[in-house]
Amino acid sequence: MKKLVLAAALAAAASTATAGNLAEPVVEAPVIVEEATSSSSGIWLPLVLLVLVGAAIASS
Repeated sequence: MKKLVLAAALAAAASTATAGNLAEPVVEAPVIVEEATSSSSGIWLPLVLLVLVGAAIASS
C-alpha cells in the first residue's frame, strides 16, 4: 500500500512539474536604428522635378 501511495505521489509531482504555463510568452520587439541624414539630401528630388517642369513649360 505504501508503494502505491508513493507511486501516485511521484506521478502527481511529475505531471505538475512538466505542465506548461497558460500565459502568452513575452517577445521583445527588435530594435530599429535609423541613420541620420543631412537635411539637404531630401531637397534634390523636388529641385530636379522643378527643373523638369520648368523645361517642359519653356519648350511649349
